[in-house]
Amino acid sequence: MSTAATHRPAKLQLLELLAAIGTAQWRDFAAAAARYGLTSTQAKVLAQLEGPVPMRGLASLLACDASNVTGIVDRLEARGLVRREPEPRDRRVKNVVATDEGRETMRRVREEMQATHGALDTLDEAEGAALYALLERLRPAMERRPEA
Repeated sequence: MSTAATHRPAKLQLLELLAAIGTAQWRDFAAAAARYGLTSTQAKVLAQLEGPVPMRGLASLLACDASNVTGIVDRLEARGLVRREPEPRDRRVKNVVATDEGRETMRRVREEMQATHGALDTLDEAEGAALYALLERLRPAMERRPEA
C-alpha cells in the first residue's frame, strides 16, 4: 500500500491539489479552445450550453456583469456557434442555445485536451471509476450557488 493511501490528507492539501489540477485542466482547455479561434471565456460559455440558458444565468455562471455576456454571445452568434431564442414563458428573457456547429466545436475542444487526456490515461480502469465516483459525490456541493 502506498504512503498516500495510509494517511488522511489535510483539507488544505486536498484544496491545493484540486486547485492545481483545476488550473492545469483550465490551461489545457484554453489551449484547445484557442486552436478553434475561441477565447477561454467564449469556450466556457459554449461548454455551459447543455440546454437553453438565459443571458442572466450565463452572467451568474461566469460571475460577471450581464453586459459582458452580451459581447461574448454576440461574437459566438456571429460565428454560428450559438443563437438567441425568446423564453417561451417570458418573451422578454433571451435564452442562449448552442447550435449543432457549436456543440461539435465544443466536442472537438474537449477531445483535443491532450494534457488532460494524457493524465487520465495514467489511471487504470478501477482508479478511473473511483475518481469518477468521488468527483460525482463532490459535484453537487461544489456547484451549489450561495443564496443572494
